[in-house]
Amino acid sequence: QVQLVESGGGLVQAGGSLKLSCAASGSDFSLNAMGWYRQAPGKQRDVVATITSSGRTIYADSVKGRFTISRDNAKNTVYLQMNNLKPEDTAVYYCYAFRYSITWGQGTQVTVSS
Repeated sequence: QVQLVESGGGLVQAGGSLKLSCAASGSDFSLNAMGWYRQAPGKQRDVVATITSSGRTIYADSVKGRFTISRDNAKNTVYLQMNNLKPEDTAVYYCYAFRYSITWGQGTQVTVSS
């Protein structure tokens, strides 16, 4: 069973950058698809970005060109580099891992002020 711990959230002004990290414990990290969802107050949880075990990346249209997902299998960590942040990016960001089932992290708050 994979366990996930996110870090890197915070408060940033519009146009700024943040880098989220998600450290995974457990075996076979490299075999998991990894990614990020986010949930704004009063809204559903939406996918932001995914990176497969082979390194293929998929992004939501709203973040394409601004966010970059990457993974370091040697460190059992997945990252989300967020540039040119907008107030509408404000949300709790959740890391997830998927192989046979999905595992969620506890979430990290990202707040973008205008």
